[in-house]
Amino acid sequence: MHLKHSDREHGPPVVPVTFILEDPEGLTGSDKREHTLMGGTGESLLELAMEHGINIEHACGGVCACSTCHIYVEKGGECLSEATEAEEDRVEEAPGLQRNSRLSCQCVIERNGPIQVRVPAWNRNAIKEVPH
Repeated sequence: MHLKHSDREHGPPVVPVTFILEDPEGLTGSDKREHTLMGGTGESLLELAMEHGINIEHACGGVCACSTCHIYVEKGGECLSEATEAEEDRVEEAPGLQRNSRLSCQCVIERNGPIQVRVPAWNRNAIKEVPH
């Protein structure tokens, strides 16, 4: 499934978000482990990553129906939307659960950062749809 851009209004891209990739080759096709991108309020971290070529898994299309877009929020959690009960239920299904575990599809930028997240290497969808 492919990510549909949200209908939420996005602010100007002024919030620095750093993605640390444990498997940069698998997510981007390059060996660059750290990517600092500029996001806007109203934008999810999954949207921001995908728009810049960081292919975080999202089997459900970013609608909080799976846990494949699991990330760790290392800094700036207070700048993101709070986790809903639905997200907490889904993230509990993710392997490697930590106190800072979130679903990138549900992390919406609400305030200026900086924000830093880590994308675990093992978080892969074994059954990946390929466009025809």
